[in-house]
Amino acid sequence: MDKDGSTLQSSGEMSGSSTAVARTPGLILLFSHGVMSAKALPLLSGSLELGRGAAAMGEVHDLRMSRRHARIQFDGRRFQVIDLGSQNGTFVDGEPLPAGTPREAQRVIRLGDSLFVPCPDVGPLAKHGVEIMDGFVRGPAVQALLAEVTRAAQLGFSLHVHGESGTGKEGVVQAFHDHGPHREGPLVAVNCATIPQGLAERLLFGSKRGAYSGADDAEGFLQNADGGTLFLDEVVELDLAVQAKLLRALEAREVLPLGASRPKKVNLRVCSATHRDLRAQVANGKLREDLYFRIGRPEVTLPPLRQRPEEVPLLLQRAVAQVSDGLELHVSLVETCLLRPWPGNVRELLVEARSAAHAALMKGARCVEARHLSPSAGTAFSSTAPAAPAPEAPSLPRGGAPQARPLNDGERARIETALREHGGNVAATARALGMHRTQLRRLLERHAIPAGAEPDEG
Repeated sequence: MDKDGSTLQSSGEMSGSSTAVARTPGLILLFSHGVMSAKALPLLSGSLELGRGAAAMGEVHDLRMSRRHARIQFDGRRFQVIDLGSQNGTFVDGEPLPAGTPREAQRVIRLGDSLFVPCPDVGPLAKHGVEIMDGFVRGPAVQALLAEVTRAAQLGFSLHVHGESGTGKEGVVQAFHDHGPHREGPLVAVNCATIPQGLAERLLFGSKRGAYSGADDAEGFLQNADGGTLFLDEVVELDLAVQAKLLRALEAREVLPLGASRPKKVNLRVCSATHRDLRAQVANGKLREDLYFRIGRPEVTLPPLRQRPEEVPLLLQRAVAQVSDGLELHVSLVETCLLRPWPGNVRELLVEARSAAHAALMKGARCVEARHLSPSAGTAFSSTAPAAPAPEAPSLPRGGAPQARPLNDGERARIETALREHGGNVAATARALGMHRTQLRRLLERHAIPAGAEPDEG
């Protein structure tokens, strides 16, 4: 799995650092016989044989695995899976694997009722594991990012958080506030995308009585954040004239309310967030260059959920438990969720998992399966998703080709950006986007998006 351009290493690579270090390729055991885990299984000699009672799996015993079930090999670029004649079969990225026929695994491997994710470097997971803190599930990449946020909070005045919708930017902002010198003050969150243009200046800076018809003395968001932290979500949505006044307020650390003759001093830190590229917004005239230099650095980027597979089973478990403590997770549900790209990230996964739990209860089931998940849940770039599997089938859903629809600007930009970051390599780009390379090739052809030269994938 590849980097997504973040200032930290993506959690799909799970290295937690951008420095060149020796990597330990391996597998992550995420689910086995109904038990959630995040166990690193290194391929120290480039190969690992798995089966019921295998030493690498420790105390985990999956009764649906054969004693010699499958062999996983890593050649420095790709993970290859070979079924060793198992009784219940091997599934690679949702497809059954014929015995003795090697196949590349990109997303998930299922042996019996156990799920494994291939990972170029399991070292950070082996060292840091997956933790649950303050209600949040945090894998090693997010742990490393939060450590950087803590340092920024102690040393700096501002922080910009970049990440797709639903990745958990609010939690990063909370960490910045909690570890800074103003932790005892208020954290004032402002969604700039929801502020009507005509009201932005009054809401941000406040007003004095008589400033306009019906005006009264009122503090703005900056005054409310005095002594604490101001969080500006989607700051690029502000009008350029308001951005200019915001810059002056942050530079001088004083606010001039509408209708006031004297400014009021404020002492605050500022945190901003967006799912867009700030430099591109400057180039497009949507963000003032001088404001960018005030709030755009330092920057951290949250990797999307599809690059944090180690968090998925625990997120599912917690979401389902919120609906009913007695519900269990079926391997098909976890497998399906690991295969889908989840454009809405953690937020979408939690909502859809709770909906699936409700659907299971409505049908009188005590185990949440893939068939209880909405067909559209976690899908991207198409208006339909594969059909859910039949109740008795443990394998993943299959369906016809997705129905085409025009790509919106955000989807097209996301594909083009990923292609640039991976040098036109379709396989690497597909892994970063959370889809199969064949699906990506069809999208490129359908929407005339150039990919560049592609290396032989064997």
